[in-house]
Amino acid sequence: MGQVLGRLQGKPWRLKQVRQITDRVFDRIKNDSGRANLKFEDLYIAVLLVFNDVNKRLPGPHFDPPSKEQVRTMMQICDLNLDGEIDREEFVGFILQLTTETLFAVSQGLILTLLVAPSIAVATKNATEGVPGFGKMVKKLPNSVYASIVTLAVVLFQQSLLDSK
Repeated sequence: MGQVLGRLQGKPWRLKQVRQITDRVFDRIKNDSGRANLKFEDLYIAVLLVFNDVNKRLPGPHFDPPSKEQVRTMMQICDLNLDGEIDREEFVGFILQLTTETLFAVSQGLILTLLVAPSIAVATKNATEGVPGFGKMVKKLPNSVYASIVTLAVVLFQQSLLDSK
């Protein structure tokens, strides 16, 4: 539940998550290549690793990584010192630019889950009150508690679907 609540913190939470992913990936690629900065080949491998982490950690559908040509074009844009390599700070900016649409899609999914599920729960509460055995308990629950329980169940269900992939 803490992760779900952390996701509600918005942009700072997303930036922190992206920074953690980029730092870990940058260090891994840097150690494997033995260079301080990333050349194109290393950068593309890093992009694949980042998208792998994004698909594992963030809720929502699977996001495909960009093509090599897209990475090459973005590398030229993000290489601020024009040395043909990407340093750590340029890498963070590169990944933020690359994942903006992905993070937006994740945010939209969370908003839908956290707004639509409670609305549907409250709307269907009357229907579940007629279920034998279960209906008496539902009648005693306040709408806010019932909506919270249903929303939590939806979030857990979505998380289990993501974990099974």
